[in-house]
Amino acid sequence: MVEHKKLMDQPNKRSSHIKITPTLGGISFFYTLIFALFFLKGWDKYDEAIYFIPGLTILFIVGLKDDLVVLSPYTKLIAQLVSILFILSNESFMIHSLNGFFGVYEIPIYVYYIVGGFMMLTIINAYNLIDGIDGLAAIVGIVILMIYTTIFYITNEYFYVLLCLTLNGCLIAFLSFNLSSSRKIFMGDTGSLIVGFIIGTLTLKFLALSPESYDSLPFLLENVPLIAISILIVPLFDTARIFTIRLANKKSPFSPDRNHTHHILIDYFKISHKQASFIIGGFNLIFVIIFILLGSSSYNFYLVLILIITVILLGYLFYRFDYSFTNIKRKIIFRNKIDIFKSEVKKGGEKLMPKTKKKRKSK
Repeated sequence: MVEHKKLMDQPNKRSSHIKITPTLGGISFFYTLIFALFFLKGWDKYDEAIYFIPGLTILFIVGLKDDLVVLSPYTKLIAQLVSILFILSNESFMIHSLNGFFGVYEIPIYVYYIVGGFMMLTIINAYNLIDGIDGLAAIVGIVILMIYTTIFYITNEYFYVLLCLTLNGCLIAFLSFNLSSSRKIFMGDTGSLIVGFIIGTLTLKFLALSPESYDSLPFLLENVPLIAISILIVPLFDTARIFTIRLANKKSPFSPDRNHTHHILIDYFKISHKQASFIIGGFNLIFVIIFILLGSSSYNFYLVLILIITVILLGYLFYRFDYSFTNIKRKIIFRNKIDIFKSEVKKGGEKLMPKTKKKRKSK
């Protein structure tokens, strides 16, 4: 239908693809999730299924319109906030305590709304921003959902296990098309907003589990917020990095560019989209496993220290080696100018040589 109606994504100077491509793959995510929630509503303890539907519907409409007619970032931001309110108003997602994270236990209800809303908003947009090359958003989403499936299975939260499996099924099916050369389709904002919304909700639920539920998990209770950060390390690090770069350049944090980590890998190292996606997805999985192992015995101070050192090292790596598309282009132009200058100097020298020889002969 997308091909018939010519609802294609036209490549531009920022695009990583060179051919017009269908961009409404995320529509399938919405219909599959709504269909699945109808059957899963008997598994939820606080009627969570009914709270998902309005949020998903709002993001579906806004994402679809943005894929067809580009919307401003602030319009999408308002839609996201309204969608998040439905989730925050459900008792199942309320965070009453940080379980001793840096000595913080009970938190007021207004802090929950502020922190929970900001956290979900960050996750939705962070996931939306990593959807820049073939396979990346799907692979990172699959890794994150695999981890949450395991966590919720261990804690007997079977509604969320089934929800994770449903969305993971969508992403695995989509990935085969997204990496195909002949049947390629993008998830678009329709898909990335929906997946980001579900991942944000799962993160909120993970932090809202009762202290008894964490007993069966292989890490200390007070390390739960840090484990959540480690699960989302790829989208969070990439978003923090590009927002910092844009603000440092006195640009809007929502202004488009090619400074993303995935763009650096394909622009500078000349690797394929598939290779870059699997490298980043593999890093996400390994990082989470390491943090879970460390979180089983280390207290938050040491985990925070490791997290800060990792972020600084990654930040320094991408700062020390400026791989941005603009910088690469500037270097290529500069090298071309040097080559032209050298060739002109060489030609000038060759022209002078015969004259010098003639003068010597005349003498």
